[in-house]
Amino acid sequence: MGKFERLVAEGLSVPVAGWDFSWFSGRATEQRPSWGYARLMGERMAAATRALDLQTGGGEVLARMPKPPPVLVATEGWPPNAVLARQRLAPLRGTVVEVGEDADLPFADDSFDLVVSRHPVTTRWDEVARVLAPGGTYFSQQVGAGSVRELIDFMMGAQPVSPARHPDRAVAAATTAGLDVLDLRSEALRMEFFDIAAVIVFLRKVLWTVPDFTVEAYADRLRALHLAIESGGPFVAHSRRFLIEARKPAREG
Repeated sequence: MGKFERLVAEGLSVPVAGWDFSWFSGRATEQRPSWGYARLMGERMAAATRALDLQTGGGEVLARMPKPPPVLVATEGWPPNAVLARQRLAPLRGTVVEVGEDADLPFADDSFDLVVSRHPVTTRWDEVARVLAPGGTYFSQQVGAGSVRELIDFMMGAQPVSPARHPDRAVAAATTAGLDVLDLRSEALRMEFFDIAAVIVFLRKVLWTVPDFTVEAYADRLRALHLAIESGGPFVAHSRRFLIEARKPAREG
């Protein structure tokens, strides 16, 4: 078995449930946004009374908060991740509810004074506004338009960049839902993949990057990328992230 085949086999053997990216240490790197989402989220959680984390994944980021609120609820749509999230959030007395990314939220109006979400697949701004209590805050780090497009284009050929994830669209949607946008920041962040196993694990884990990805279907492109990395060094791409914070207006009187 050659080096390419060994790396492919390794890439296929790695579990991809949850949002723990520790396996990538030494295999791939991604620059982090300057604002520090986990720290800022933790500060807001410490001041909250009833908080909701949407699309929590395996609860990895939420579980690191230093001081959970008295009521902590998370949603997750993929059952394997929901199992991991329940395990991680149990010490924080957090509740995990299985809810699809596009589904209505099974919570009463005005239920939470803080709603957070890191890298949501989609944002139901109408539902966020509904479950927020007056004066409550939505705080989210999201994937921006054109994220990792270098890898997408290498694997699939040149692809159009959808404007759906542009920060301006998020601002418009939040405003339409009746929220006041307090903060908006965006950055492009350098990524490096040091071998083809890391690329395979990334594409298996972050499913929407190349939606129909399988090793068999993309064998030729994977081999071409392997040869490019072997001869020219790490494959470089750029992730795009934006931070948005919005508040539901307090009731008058």
